[in-house]
Amino acid sequence: MILDAKMSVANNGQQEISNGNLLLAEPKVQTKRPPYFKVVLLNDDYTPMDFVVFVLKGIFHRSHEEAVSIMLEIHQKGAGICGVYTRDIAETKAEEVITIARRKEYPLQCLVEKE
Repeated sequence: MILDAKMSVANNGQQEISNGNLLLAEPKVQTKRPPYFKVVLLNDDYTPMDFVVFVLKGIFHRSHEEAVSIMLEIHQKGAGICGVYTRDIAETKAEEVITIARRKEYPLQCLVEKE
């Protein structure tokens, strides 16, 4: 069975397929930005400031000046945001921080929070 279908473009630019008297509109596809997550380092009394700067530069690709500024924020306020990423990247970076800190036997803590 062959259907005689005609296509037309409506005023809003949406294509419609005509099959006799029935018009079928193509569904509009809307994409949303993925949610973002903050990676937060927490202050402690044992992890050296130089190590925190090293982590910020190595894992989060911060310049030396940015790393020092974030490290001071962590030291003074108790926590600091290292970066904002999609969930997978944020979790991977947090795991990297914890892994490197544990290898050096530092208790540095890292959290991932929804923005």
